[in-house]
Amino acid sequence: MSSSTDPLHGITLEKIVTVLVENYGWDTLAEHVNINCFKYDPSIKSSLQFLRRTPWARTKVEQLYVRHLSRS
Repeated sequence: MSSSTDPLHGITLEKIVTVLVENYGWDTLAEHVNINCFKYDPSIKSSLQFLRRTPWARTKVEQLYVRHLSRS
């Protein structure tokens, strides 16, 4: 039995974005990660498309999710 210490292990990007939107809302999420797909006509689908092809933005979203987990 191996246990991972990585808080992102086994978590999909869709789950990360969904949890952040549910907890922060799009406006606050856009303040934390300044990307247009969070600001203008935001949706989970458009955000996932952008984050999958933009490594720096994905990293910022993942870091915000880890900080969120540590606060919960």
